[in-house]
Amino acid sequence: MAVITISRQFGSGGREIAAQVCELLGYRYLDKLLIMQVAAEAGLSGKELAEFSEEQPQVKSFLERLLLPGPHDVIRVAVRSRDVSGEETLTVKHLDEARCASLVRSAIHTAYQQGDVVVVGRGGQATLQEMAGVLHVRVEAPMGTRILRIQKREAVDAEAARRLAIQRDQAAAQYLKRLFGIQWDEPTLYHILINTGKWELEAAAQIILNAARQLPAKATG
Repeated sequence: MAVITISRQFGSGGREIAAQVCELLGYRYLDKLLIMQVAAEAGLSGKELAEFSEEQPQVKSFLERLLLPGPHDVIRVAVRSRDVSGEETLTVKHLDEARCASLVRSAIHTAYQQGDVVVVGRGGQATLQEMAGVLHVRVEAPMGTRILRIQKREAVDAEAARRLAIQRDQAAAQYLKRLFGIQWDEPTLYHILINTGKWELEAAAQIILNAARQLPAKATG
């Protein structure tokens, strides 16, 4: 089966669809793989991932720190190590935006080689654009539909939900333009575009499943 990338507007239901596709196909979701890859590349253990300081306190997850635009030093991480005498030292590493993007590309390529994975965001549609056996999907929805979904999920009023949708979309578009050189809403990047204002999320997942079954498999060996 194909590797699948999903690009989505915030509030369009793309993450929920990805989770359903993973369940239907028995695929893995990239986030866990990406955390492990980034931790290894940066010389961190899983436990140490919780010990970095944050330049943008409102961003909650480690993966979001890699996605959202920020200052030159996007992430600061504290790495503990011991010398031959057993003395523990603490070293602060700075991962700038370009380094984070490189780590993300590496993680996506590793996931591609392993196969059976859904990549949500992270520039997957750019990193794997020319790779065989990859289905690229774009998920969108009218603003009104997105506002209702965001309100339900985030427990905010309609205006706050609208602002959040615009801010998240702008951040993702800027990130992809700056680091991957693409316009994220360019239709020629994708095999299919799904409007979840017209389709229920379950139906959208089935559409992706059917499309993935029609895609030629990547060569092996």
